[in-house]
This record gives sequence, structure tokens and C-alpha cells, in this order.
Amino acid sequence: AMFRRKAFLHWYTGEGMDEMEFTEAESNMNDLVSEYQQYQDATVEEEGEGGEQEDEEHA
Repeated sequence: AMFRRKAFLHWYTGEGMDEMEFTEAESNMNDLVSEYQQYQDATVEEEGEGGEQEDEEHA
């Protein structure tokens, strides 16, 4: 949200950073979050399947 408003961007561009570096970093972060969500979804599905089997074994 702050990047979209360009809040504090002048501090970084004044020190030599380019605005494109922020865009690239945002894209990298979004990719990383998506990757973690895929792993989280896969783990939840495996736990759901495994949990049912454990209940049947203990019955």
C-alpha cells in the first residue's frame, strides 16, 4: 500500500535505488507467498486424509 502511494520512495531513489527494483521485489514477494500457500494447501490436504486413517486405526 505504501509503495502504491509512493510513500517514502524519495528516500530510496535519492540514495540510488530505482523504482523498478521495488516493482521487482514486490513481484518476488508475491511469488514467494504463492509458493508457500501451495505448500500449506498440500499439507492441509495430506493431514485431512491422514487424520481419517488414524481415527480408523484407533477405533
